[in-house]
Amino acid sequence: MSQHAHPYHLVSPSPWPVVGALGALTLAVGGLMYMHELAYGSAVLAVGTLLVAFTMFVWWRDVVREAEHEGHHTPTVQLGLRYGMVLFIASEVMFFLAWFWAFFDASLFADEAQQVARVTFTGGTWPPTGVEVFDPFHLPLLNTIILLTSGATVTWAHHALREGKRSGLIQGLSVTVALGIAFTAVQAYEYAHAPFAFTDGIYSSTFFMATGFHGAHVLIGSIFLIVCLGRSIAGHFKPEQHFGFEAAAWYWHFVDVVWLFLFFAIYWWGGSGGVTH
Repeated sequence: MSQHAHPYHLVSPSPWPVVGALGALTLAVGGLMYMHELAYGSAVLAVGTLLVAFTMFVWWRDVVREAEHEGHHTPTVQLGLRYGMVLFIASEVMFFLAWFWAFFDASLFADEAQQVARVTFTGGTWPPTGVEVFDPFHLPLLNTIILLTSGATVTWAHHALREGKRSGLIQGLSVTVALGIAFTAVQAYEYAHAPFAFTDGIYSSTFFMATGFHGAHVLIGSIFLIVCLGRSIAGHFKPEQHFGFEAAAWYWHFVDVVWLFLFFAIYWWGGSGGVTH
């Protein structure tokens, strides 16, 4: 337990905020250099990526130590962490809202008279004239089933953890991770066989931005769950204290819900009336 006379955690001085800030700056500069095809852009981008990844690893390693070995994560601290995760997911909701806004603005007002360039690209219809779209009841439906199933298996793992059944926790997490990897593989296959490219117009750009960022979140969530699986095998989580797992489960359910909106709005409604691939 915490050695302090109060329930709060006053963190010790750490170098990781400075290292993380330097890594983020290097990553941003490297990304700009790479996209503008400047000399050493790839090298700077790689260094920034490694710095950010290193910071994430050592910082979260320290957080795990604070929870598991130093006893700093009191109920009050855990409540604060929950508030933080809720606010983070709320910010992610607004992030995806921007891409849905762009998609619906383009699709609902495809023939907007004041948007001359838009009408030129869309032909005044949605999906735009000549654009071949995905059949929503093929690979997109398969991925929907995969992701919804993964939401059920992570809930299974959570219930097993709360009941002190470690084997059920590990099994549920293992299946969830496998389903997350399967989703990513199916989406990669879908992208590889897409009948349009990112720069082909407003339909393709909004499609790839929305589904691509969701795919990135699935990848991040899968890594989150893999770490939780490793910690579960190591015996870190307890029925009365397992916020790390809860945060991963909340994030995964958020990813599930976003995909449902993507499936119904972009694949199904947004592609209705178009020529399917």
